[in-house]
Amino acid sequence: MQTELAPQFQNTAEGIEAARILGKCVHCGFCTATCPTYQLLGDELDGPRGRIYLIKQMAEGQAPTEKTRLHLDRCLTCRNCESTCPSGVQYGKLIDIGRQWAEDNTASRPLKDRLTRWALKEGLTSPTLMKTAMKLGRLVRPILPHSMKRKIPHLKNKALHPDTNPHQRPQTEHARKMLLLEGCVQPDMLPNVNSATARVLHALHIQLISAPKATCCGALRYHLNDQAGGLDDAKQNIDAWWPLIESGVEAIVMTASGCGVMVKDYGHLLAHDPMYAAKAKRVSELTKDISEILPTLQNELLDLIGSEQKPGVVYHPPCTLQHGQQIRGQVEKLLTSLGVGVRLCADSHLCCGSAGTYSITQPELSEQLRKQKLIHLQTACEESDAQMIVSGNIGCIAHLQQDQTPVVHWIELVDQLLSQQAEKK
Repeated sequence: MQTELAPQFQNTAEGIEAARILGKCVHCGFCTATCPTYQLLGDELDGPRGRIYLIKQMAEGQAPTEKTRLHLDRCLTCRNCESTCPSGVQYGKLIDIGRQWAEDNTASRPLKDRLTRWALKEGLTSPTLMKTAMKLGRLVRPILPHSMKRKIPHLKNKALHPDTNPHQRPQTEHARKMLLLEGCVQPDMLPNVNSATARVLHALHIQLISAPKATCCGALRYHLNDQAGGLDDAKQNIDAWWPLIESGVEAIVMTASGCGVMVKDYGHLLAHDPMYAAKAKRVSELTKDISEILPTLQNELLDLIGSEQKPGVVYHPPCTLQHGQQIRGQVEKLLTSLGVGVRLCADSHLCCGSAGTYSITQPELSEQLRKQKLIHLQTACEESDAQMIVSGNIGCIAHLQQDQTPVVHWIELVDQLLSQQAEKK
């Protein structure tokens, strides 16, 4: 797709990158077949190819309208289209550029939308506000509507052993050390995920450490069109992690795939920043989802857990893992090797509708996708007799909560299996 950049974009990094990405698109339309919003709405402009045309129009100088912004807003950024595209179009990078152009060149959003987006950016990324909100939410949880209850999960999941302390982490030092991004939402919403990760790695003689001054990965602000704020978060993390990187940590561990896909992109996002480019590249190289780390320790886990048959699970692979990071099959293979039968549901490649803040900014579309996904997940549970759904991203886990089948992070299951084996000895 040939693009003639408008003068205002010709010498900008965003314009040059947009033209490069647009040049790879061959109009084939394969992407529409796997786009959740196109499947729901049936509108070409609510699919990747249509949105690419809208961004091309802006790149060539056509002024965006509020309708342009709406079609770009409706994109989940699930990046399923990237997995499908035979031409290697980097749609995720392109949609971020297009959204910023549309935001900068259209009328201000309605006050309600502006307040909602401000609250999401400032509230979810503030440890104090997030902790307070979760405490209050758990106090009034019994009287909340179901749509709100699932955003405030129980601290202890009944599907896991009842003695789990969501805050308990090993204090033993090990020669091998890895860094953990605690995250902005996860420590208060689902604290056991990071604690379980620390316990599992401790059992494998790896110490998991955190940098107190690290903050949100930046994805939340960045994808709400506060790209400067997202990059500020990225720089704060790099500054917080750098002394530990210099001291020799082996990896930066991500337990939320949504954070992982962002941090792995630091090198690209800060490539033109002379102060941070080299450090950002190194951070991205060190960043690993926990599903990349544990398979390298499979033999050690087998010695601790064994491979005898255990209750099966249904696995929901997050879009940010399977499409954003292009990591597929690792969780399934690892759990299967440990004796856990793993089943994928129908259309497991499609988004559940969580997509960061999408469930709040686009609630109707998000709920439709959630209902579709839960139907497929519950069917898979019934067909396989699985009593648990596992995933690898906090957004998906919270979004898919319901009364019928518990949804937990798969690392919590591994932690449970280790605990059960320890109790037998």
